[in-house]
Amino acid sequence: LVDQHGRTITYLRISVTDRCDLRCRYCMAEHMTFLPRNRLLSLEEIATIAERFIERGVRKIRLTGGEPLVRRDVVELTRWLGGHLGKGLDEVTMTTNANRLAHYADDLYAAGMRRINVSLDSRDAETFRFITRHGDIDQVLGGIAAAKRAGMAIKINMVALKGLNDTEIPSMLQWCADEGFDLTLIETMPMGEIEEDR
Repeated sequence: LVDQHGRTITYLRISVTDRCDLRCRYCMAEHMTFLPRNRLLSLEEIATIAERFIERGVRKIRLTGGEPLVRRDVVELTRWLGGHLGKGLDEVTMTTNANRLAHYADDLYAAGMRRINVSLDSRDAETFRFITRHGDIDQVLGGIAAAKRAGMAIKINMVALKGLNDTEIPSMLQWCADEGFDLTLIETMPMGEIEEDR
């Protein structure tokens, strides 16, 4: 696959759901209307699309959402993709909020996932709960720890939010350095309707 600028396309992101179990203020409205489940691609349809892209030179696939771990069959999909590792596919990875990661980390690693991105904007319990509207930081940190124990490399994606978490950037950087994680600071993007000013 080559685009009109002559760039070879080797990286595919697949959104497996629009649903999420958190309601981060910069990302979603508190009361969301999601697609009916029957309008989502089935596991078999996603697998077929992924296979066609692998046949055309895609070497890395990232599973995203919404939150991919709210989809019941995401581990099965990861196993299927993992079967293509070394046979055209170099990597299968995921971006997650880690809210359910403690439950799935070992299965994802067994399926062939070796690296994971975690969206984490604050390690302060009160700030995290405010940003996510109801999230439990201990649950998320437990998920990150489980992924580390399973053997996955971890990159933290922190959305920099003026007046909310900007003073935490140095401590987040230090924590990532201490834990052996990568850190990427990202800005908010105008995607979807929310009730607040980005």
